[in-house]
Amino acid sequence: MDNQHRKQILDNAKEFFRNEIVESHINGACERASRLSEYNVNPFLFKYLANFLTGNDDPKSIARALVLPRILGSSITTSFGMKIQGLISFLFQGLGSTTQGIDIEFIDQLDNRKKYCQLKAGPNTINHDDVTTIVNHFNGVRNLARTNNLNVGINDMIVGVVYGEETELSSHYKRIGQNYPVHIGQDFWHRLTGKEDFYFELIDAIGEVALEVDASKIVEKTIENLAKEIAEKYK
Repeated sequence: MDNQHRKQILDNAKEFFRNEIVESHINGACERASRLSEYNVNPFLFKYLANFLTGNDDPKSIARALVLPRILGSSITTSFGMKIQGLISFLFQGLGSTTQGIDIEFIDQLDNRKKYCQLKAGPNTINHDDVTTIVNHFNGVRNLARTNNLNVGINDMIVGVVYGEETELSSHYKRIGQNYPVHIGQDFWHRLTGKEDFYFELIDAIGEVALEVDASKIVEKTIENLAKEIAEKYK
């Protein structure tokens, strides 16, 4: 990968986050977080959490304790996970796959073999049932390859985990790893791009997008709207 191609991919990453992640974060997640009906409020905890966070339990403090974990944690993580395949497709045009159960196909820049890859977001983003599904998909592709006399080995069927480190992989990933390789974070991006430090360059590029957006006023408005509902319900 030359510098021009590298810069284009990083620019594509910024554009994707502006259009797909930031937009839905502001206009989707924050809007939903402003409605009390979106929360399963535990009456034994919400005042405690408000006091723990701000030192008082007025409606605005309660709203802040509810809103911040939602918009800075679960909502953005879920949104990112749902858009993983779109991110890779946007960054690397033409890497999609028509093979059932396979998200992308690419030439591994370390061993120069074609990889059939199922994408996952992070080291804890699959469950027990996903393991069987993934292994069955991979077994099916290998059986089809044998039928068609194609040279597809066990190490050519991989799970690509977009972020994290190998030590963070859940037990579900480790079960898959007993049969097929799981490449995570820096290792995955190294194989995809041929650049050992590309993973960290990508993290920095995406982080720069946040500097373009000051959403503090939107966050405060979200908290204020939720506080009004809380004040009405618990007055």
